[in-house]
Formats: sequence, structure tokens, C-alpha cells
Amino acid sequence: MADLFSKYSAAPSDEEVKQAVAEILPQAASLYAVDILKRVVGLIDLTTLNATDTIETVRKMCTKVNEFHQYPRFVGMPNVAAICVYPSLVAHVREFLTDKYVRIASVAGGFPASQTYLNLKSAEIQMAVADGADDIDVVMPVGKFLNNDLQGVFQEISEMKKAAGKAHLKVILETGALSDMASVWHASILAMEAGADFIKTSTGKGYPPASLDAVYVMTKAIAEYNQLTGRKVGIKPSGGITTGMQAVEFVAIVRHNLGKEWFTPTLFRIGASSLANNILTEINKLNGAKNEVIFF
Repeated sequence: MADLFSKYSAAPSDEEVKQAVAEILPQAASLYAVDILKRVVGLIDLTTLNATDTIETVRKMCTKVNEFHQYPRFVGMPNVAAICVYPSLVAHVREFLTDKYVRIASVAGGFPASQTYLNLKSAEIQMAVADGADDIDVVMPVGKFLNNDLQGVFQEISEMKKAAGKAHLKVILETGALSDMASVWHASILAMEAGADFIKTSTGKGYPPASLDAVYVMTKAIAEYNQLTGRKVGIKPSGGITTGMQAVEFVAIVRHNLGKEWFTPTLFRIGASSLANNILTEINKLNGAKNEVIFF
């Protein structure tokens, strides 16, 4: 595994990352505008991952997504990028969702701990894809990573990518559980080299959520990987992103390190449950209205 990292730059230090992020953040103020916020709506993986989720929960969510463009105030605004649910509900999203441009995402592979047998992870992924999932969000085997079993991590991600087939595989690094930015750097490279289509920050289940520092490191790794291989890998901050300004700060990091071409749902997603309504409210206020928007 040492050879895997030798072709990349040295991992950045925590201090270097903090300084770089501080220099980029002032750009966010100029990005906080109606047109950018509208585009952010189109990056959102609208997510419900609760023990209480039911078929009715999913039906209501799909109905809102299907009806989005029927409302005049949302004309010209992109719909959310995807609906993300547990595997057992994927078939119901496929049944209820009629907007053909919105993808179906499913967590799988032993989410959220990734502490089960690899054959079960692969089977769950295959079943979710068979039920209609376009995207599969899995967790890197963090325990193996922390135990320095990098070959084991690489093998598991490779096998999960194989199980996903044509579906996009988003690999969650659980950055809040990693000790430093050097670990985030190495986990990012490992996941991409093993076949990840996206690298994602967090599960939102018990560990610190997406941080600007982690996304800075992940996007720098994506840029180097792209330069070395020519393959574009997506980025997905997830967990704790609830306001338009928070989202725009992540946009600033992505645009700075990867360029405007990554500002598209094919390469940039934001995992969130309440962000969409909050952004719609913020757009309303920037347009001079005062009322809160609760749509999704």
C-alpha cells in the first residue's frame, strides 16, 4: 500500500489545511446569492434515514419531489439531485418517483458502522441496485483503516464497487472519526484508487459531521487523482449542513480546488434532510419576501 501513496503529494498538516481554508472562506460571501442557492438545491440528496421511516414517509417525500416544478415560484430552479433512503425502501421510491431526472440513492453495505461480513455488504448492495438504486452510499471499513489494514480497506471497497455495477458508489470516509487531516488524505486516495465514484464525509450517525477542513483535503486529493488518472471523482459533504451559507462555504472550497466544472450534481452532492427547505426560505428572503418555505 505504500506504493499506492508514493505517486501523490505528501499529506497536508492540520495547520496547513486550517490556513488554506481561512484564505478561501471570504469567497463564500460573494457566492451567497439567489442564483447560486438555486443551483445548490440541485445538488441535494434529500435524505431520510430514520428507524421510523415507512412506505408512507417515502410516498410523501416522492410526491413533493414530483410536484416541485408545478409551483410557479420553483420554475427555473433545479429539483433535488436524489432521494436517499434505506435499502428496504428503494423499491417504493422507484414506485412513487416520477421525476426521471431525480436519482434514487440508498445507503447499504452495513451502513452506518460497516461492521459486518463483506459478502453481506455485497449482497445488500446488489439487492438495492436490483430494486432500482442509481447511487449506493457505503461506509469505508473505518475499523480496518484505524488498524492500518489498508489492504483490507482497499479490498472491501473494490468488492463493493463490483457489487454496485453501473450504480455510482459513494464511499463515506466518516471523517469525524479520523484523527487528523493526514488520515483524511490517505482515506480519500485509498477509496478513489479502489474505485469510488464519489467520496463522502460522514454518515451523520454519531460522529462529527462534514467539516470544511475535511472537504478541503478531499477535494485536493480528488484534484491530484484526476491529474494522475484522468478520471473525475465526485465529492459529497454530508451531515450538519442546514443553512444556505454553510452550503455556500462548501461550494467555495469545491470551486477553488476543483473548478466550476465540479459545480454539478454529477460530481457534487450535499447530503441533507432540512437544507432544501431552509434554502428555499433564504431565497424567498433574498427576493424580498418574509415567509418561511416548508415544502419538502
